[in-house]
Amino acid sequence: MAVSPDAFRGALRRFASGVTIVTVAAGDELHGMTASSFASVSLSPPLVLVCLDKASRTLELVSETGSFAVNVLAAGQQEASAAFARPGVKPFASVPHGFGSNGAPVLDEAIAVLECTTHRVFEAGDHEVVLGEVTAATVSDGDPLVYYDGAYRSLSSSTES
Repeated sequence: MAVSPDAFRGALRRFASGVTIVTVAAGDELHGMTASSFASVSLSPPLVLVCLDKASRTLELVSETGSFAVNVLAAGQQEASAAFARPGVKPFASVPHGFGSNGAPVLDEAIAVLECTTHRVFEAGDHEVVLGEVTAATVSDGDPLVYYDGAYRSLSSSTES
C-alpha cells in the first residue's frame, strides 16, 4: 500500500531543516535554486548531497559544468530563499555575492559555503541526487535560516549536552 501524496507531504513538513541555495555558473549565465534536501555524506572524501528537480535549469547547468556551490542561509535571508525558489530569472543583481574558486556564485551573507565538484549523480524519482565532493568550505558567524511546517523559523534557544 502506497502512502498518499498528502500524507507524505504532511510528514515531511514535520522535519525541520536548514535552507540552502545551490548556485552554478556556466559562462555568463548565473543560476541557482533553493534546496532543503541537503545532507553531509562522508568526511573522507568530503561529500555532500543535494536533490535537484529533473526539470530544473540548475540541474542542467550542474550537469554541464560539473561544479556548484551550496550556500547555507542565515536567519534573515528569507527573501533570498523565496526568490530563488521561484522559477525563471534569479535575483543575483539584488543578492550580494562573489564567486568561489570553482566559478560558482557565493552569497555574501551565507553562514557557510561549500564549493563542490560533481562526484556522482543518481536518479531518484522526479529528482536527481547529486553527490558533490567539497573542494572548499568557508564559514561565517550567524544563526541559520530554518524551515519547518511550511514556514521560516528561528532558533529560540541553544542547548549543550
